Amino acid sequence: MRLRTLPQELVDAQIKIEAIASEVGLTFFQTVFEMIDYEQMNALAAYGGFPTRYPHYRFGMEYQHLAKSYEYGLHKIYEMVINNDPTYAYLLEGNTMMDQKLVMAHVYGHADFFMNNMYFAHTNRKMVDQMANHSTRVRRYQERYGVERVECFIDACLSIDDMIDPAAVFNTGDGNGAPANGGNEQLDAEDNEHPEQMTHSDSGRMPAKEYMDRYVNPPAYLKQMRERHASEQLETQRFPAHHERDLMGFILLHAPLENWERDVLGMLREEAYYFLPQRQTKVMNEGWASYWHSKMMTTRILDDSEVIDYADHHSGTVATQPGKLNPYKLGIELFREIERRWDAGQFGPEWDACESMAERSNWDRKLGLGLEKIFEVRRVHCDATFLDEFLTPEFCLEQQLFVSKQEPKTKQRVVDTREFDKVKQAVLFQFTNGGRPVIEIVDANYANRGELLLLHRHVGVDLRRDWAEDVLLQLTLLWRRPVKLETILGGKPMRLGHDGDTASEELLEAPATASS
Repeated sequence: MRLRTLPQELVDAQIKIEAIASEVGLTFFQTVFEMIDYEQMNALAAYGGFPTRYPHYRFGMEYQHLAKSYEYGLHKIYEMVINNDPTYAYLLEGNTMMDQKLVMAHVYGHADFFMNNMYFAHTNRKMVDQMANHSTRVRRYQERYGVERVECFIDACLSIDDMIDPAAVFNTGDGNGAPANGGNEQLDAEDNEHPEQMTHSDSGRMPAKEYMDRYVNPPAYLKQMRERHASEQLETQRFPAHHERDLMGFILLHAPLENWERDVLGMLREEAYYFLPQRQTKVMNEGWASYWHSKMMTTRILDDSEVIDYADHHSGTVATQPGKLNPYKLGIELFREIERRWDAGQFGPEWDACESMAERSNWDRKLGLGLEKIFEVRRVHCDATFLDEFLTPEFCLEQQLFVSKQEPKTKQRVVDTREFDKVKQAVLFQFTNGGRPVIEIVDANYANRGELLLLHRHVGVDLRRDWAEDVLLQLTLLWRRPVKLETILGGKPMRLGHDGDTASEELLEAPATASS
C-alpha cells in the first residue's frame, strides 16, 4: 500500500495542533500522519487499521461491504488511529482543511488515551511489526498445508476470539488468571502439616479405645467413609480446578493441536487481547477524543471562516439515532458532566446527604477540580466502571435517556420507562463484557470421556440456538472431542452439545448451573 506524504500545509497544522495538545496536558507517543484515498481507507478499516494482516477471506468480505457502503453514501471514514509506538493515524485525501485539523485534534485525544489508560497498559506497543510477523507466519503455513485448511482453522479460532478473560491481564499467574499450580498452594501446605489426617485408611475414623474400636468404627462404616473421601478427592481434582473464562488460552495449552495450529491460535489470541481494551473503552475513548477536539478546535485552532462547517460536522458526529446510544455523544457529555460537578464540588458525603432540590441546583463550591478529575477518570476506568460510577439521575434526565420496548401491534419502539435504576441497568448491560455472553470452562474431562463442558452465565438474555450450535461445531474442530454447553433457553435449563457431526440438546431436570 503506497502512502502519500503530507503537504506542507498539513505538516504546519500538525506541528501547531501537537503543541496545543501538549499545552493542555495531553501526553502521547510520537504521532505519524499518513494521507490515503478512500479505497485505501476502506482497505485499512477492513484490516482493523493495520496495513499488514494475515491473509483471510473475511477481510475481503469486510472491504467489499465498506466499499459498497461508501459508494452509496452510507458512510465515510474520516480518520483512523492505531495504538502503537509511534502512533499511526491516517487522513482521508480530499477532506477540507477544517476536517483535517478536526481529525488531527481528535487523534491526539485518542493517542493520549492509548498511552495513559490502564486497560491499554498491557498492549504491545509494537503491534504494527507484530501483525506483519503474524502475516508472514500464516502465509508460510498456507504454502505448506494449503490455503483452505489454514483458513478453516482460522475460522474456528475466530469463532471464540471474544472468549478470553478480561481480568487475566491484571493477574500475575500463568496468563489465564490462575496460579501456575491451579491454585492449590494452600492445600499442599496443609497436606504437609497434617499428613496423618489425610491418610486413606484413617478417613472418617472416630477416636476410640482399642477394645471399643470395632464397635465405634465398624468395617462397613469405614468403607463407606473411604469411598466418600475418594469421591471428594476426585471432585477437588476436577480439571480445571476452578471455572476459567480464557477459552482460547485453555485450548492453546490443552487441546491436541498440531504445532502450526497451536502457533496460529496463539497469534489470534494475542491479537484478541490487543483489541480487548478498545472494546472495553469505546465510550470513554471516543468521548475523551471528542472532548479534546471540541475544546482545542473552539478555543485555539479554528479560523473564523471555519466555525460553521466545524459546528455542522461536529453535530453530525455526536448526533444520536432513535433507539441507539452514540458512544461519542454519551462519552463527551459524561466527561463534561464530571468536569462540571467537580468544579462545583457536587460530590462527597455532604452532596450525597443534601435532599433539597433547590440547594442542589444552586450548589457551587468553586473548587475547580474538574480538569484534574477527568484526567484521573481517563487513567483508571473502563466503560463499565465509568458508567456505573458517574451515571446519575440528573444526567439521564438531561440527556433524555430511557428504556424502550416494541409494541406488539404497531411494531414501533415506544418509551417503556424513564426510571433511573432501569435505565442505568440497560446501559450497563450493553457495555459489560462488551455486550457479549460470558462463557466459562467447567470440566475438560466431562463424564470421564475427554469432552469439554462449558457454562453460559445467563443474565436474562438467551443465546441464539443456531449461533450456539455453530460455535460448538467450530469448538469440536479445536478440541477434537465433543463439546457441551449448559445454558437457559426459554426459561428452561438446557445442555447443548455437538460431536462434530450432529448437534444435540438435553433438558436438565435440576436448574442449570448457568443460573447461579
